[in-house]
Parts: sequence; structure tokens; C-alpha cells
Amino acid sequence: MVSKVYFVGCGPGDPELITVKAKKLIQKADVVVYSGSLIPHEIVKLCKKAKLYDAAKLVREEIFQVLRDNALEGKLVVRLHDGDPSIYGAIREQIDNFRKEGIEYEVVPGITSFLASAAALGCELTLPGVTQTIIVTRAESRTKVPPREKISELAKHKATMIFYLSVHLISDIVKDAIKGGYEKSTPVAAVYRASWKDEKVITGTLGDIAKKIRDEKITKTAIIIIGDIVNPKHYEYSRLYDKTFSHGYRKAKVLS
Repeated sequence: MVSKVYFVGCGPGDPELITVKAKKLIQKADVVVYSGSLIPHEIVKLCKKAKLYDAAKLVREEIFQVLRDNALEGKLVVRLHDGDPSIYGAIREQIDNFRKEGIEYEVVPGITSFLASAAALGCELTLPGVTQTIIVTRAESRTKVPPREKISELAKHKATMIFYLSVHLISDIVKDAIKGGYEKSTPVAAVYRASWKDEKVITGTLGDIAKKIRDEKITKTAIIIIGDIVNPKHYEYSRLYDKTFSHGYRKAKVLS
């Protein structure tokens, strides 16, 4: 009997931020291919009976072979991702291969690191009166981005911009963000290893954040957040909870 392959997100780092479903699956799994140093040892230890494969040491074809061969043997197979599998998780290429092979799969979502970063900052990413839009992207390096998604183009929206896999390119990010329309005084935060025990939060502006990050010698595993929501000068209260606002569950109230 062929088993289903599970693509499982285990959260940003804090072992208590793994979902109940994800925890149950990896505790029962026979085989787990996991994302190397990106997943804490405490979570890897939850794979009580599984044969473990570190994906950092494998190429695409080898990962697929491990997942496919073990699924065909009827084993419970998990591809364990840090954060959420759907964000820079390279799952589509594997899913398409499973479809060709007639192997079922399921994606189990997880808390992604930009949400853990927002929690560390205590900020609201969609703040009324400031922005209602989040742009999640990465700076161009070996992985190219379409011209319409250049940082200078996305920055024209002046929304909340979130960068994965890009902290080593912070100087380029700053230059292109300013080119796109952000002021040098725009607040910026860098959150290193969000929710891990060695989490580090750096705040500043587009004018000084690159130096601050370099001074801390942070070159990977950090989320960059640009926008006034990081340190808002003003914002609007939510209308949903305003006493003058009626909706399907509550009428407007007159408070004494």
C-alpha cells in the first residue's frame, strides 16, 4: 500500500510554536527529511522512530527518491520544513513529481518566520491609517526575480515590505527601497533567528540599518521588515471595535 507524503511546516524555531498536527505526524513518521540547521534539535528529537535525512546534504533528485521510495513501501514519510512549506520551500517541484508518479501528498502549514518576527517586534503589520498591504519578497542574487518585482518597483507602494533570504544584501535593499520612494527615515527592523533562544532584534531606519546589521555581523537567517508599522508616528484605531460601528454581531453602543 502506497503511503501519502506529508510536507510539514514546523514553525520558526521555538519548539512550542509547532502545530499539534505537525507534532503528531513527526512523532509517528517512519522517515523524515528535514531542513538541516534550520530546524532546532528539540524538534528533530520529536522524530522518535524515524530514519532521518538531512536535506542540506542532498540534491533535489536524492530528496525525491527518498520520499518516493519510502512512500511506495507504505511508510509514513515527512518532508519537514522550517516555518511554512509554501514560502521559499521548493515544494512545487516535488509535488509535480508526485503527481506524475500517482503518489498522494498533503501540505501541513506552519508559522512562518515573518510572523514570529512581527511578534518579537510587537508590531501590527497591517496598521489602519498606515498600510493594509504586506509584500513578502527577497532580494535578487543567484535566484533572479522578474523585472516587475524589483525592489525599487515594489517599494513604490510604500506598504510593509518583508524580506527573506536577503540580510546579506541589506545595502542593496536600502538603495533600491529609497530609489522606489521610501524616505531615508523610514523605520526598519532586522530579526535574527526569530523565536530561537538566541533571537536578536535590530531596529533603525533606512539611513542606518545597514551599518547596524554589519556591526552585529549578521549575514543570514534574519527577516528584514521595512515600513512605518515598525515605529509608527501615528495610526488609526480599528473601526471594527469602534463604539459607533455596527456590524452583523453587534450594534453601535452609547457608552456613559
